[in-house]
Amino acid sequence: MIRGNYRKQPVVIQCLEWTGVNLGEVKKFTGDSFFLDYSKAVFKGGFWENIEVKIITLEGVSFNLRVGDVIIRGVQGEHYACKPDIFKLTYERVESEVVT
Repeated sequence: MIRGNYRKQPVVIQCLEWTGVNLGEVKKFTGDSFFLDYSKAVFKGGFWENIEVKIITLEGVSFNLRVGDVIIRGVQGEHYACKPDIFKLTYERVESEVVT
């Protein structure tokens, strides 16, 4: 039986910020884990607005990405999105490279 206090083991992840203009980079990073809906999209001021970029996660489809959201590749190769403020509170940069 497992009982008591535990600390989550540190895990190094790979991530990529959705800037609104780096769609090719997002596609390369996520592979088949995302799809796009341009039905409400407008390219304005150098950024896509109202584009629906959805990431397929282990739990199903995540929320629509917004500019500034961070796409994370998890330990099982899965992808999910994280709001920038939560990302900054949860993760710290490491200098070593990760091979997945």
